[in-house]
Amino acid sequence: MTLMTTIQPCSTMAEVREHIDALDVRIVALLAERSGYVAQAARIKQSASQIVDNPRIEFIVERVRAQAREAGAPEAVMEATYRAMIAAFIEFERSEFNHLRGEAKS
Repeated sequence: MTLMTTIQPCSTMAEVREHIDALDVRIVALLAERSGYVAQAARIKQSASQIVDNPRIEFIVERVRAQAREAGAPEAVMEATYRAMIAAFIEFERSEFNHLRGEAKS
């Protein structure tokens, strides 16, 4: 499936924005779900040194680039988006890790 087969044709900016807004609702729900798993990771990990897993990050980025390529989406945009999202989730996980252990934010 390519990106072009999933995009509804729009003739106005209002239509474009309506579709983007609908996607944002779905994206936020998925990110909220993802944050729940990140919170569980913070609970499961035994050491703060486990929070950043560079091989896992690179695996995710490469997988997302491949998925973008298959979907006909811009790989660079997907990579940049995921790297920013992962960085934000790392900070969230670090905060959760510290909170669960009663530690001050480092």
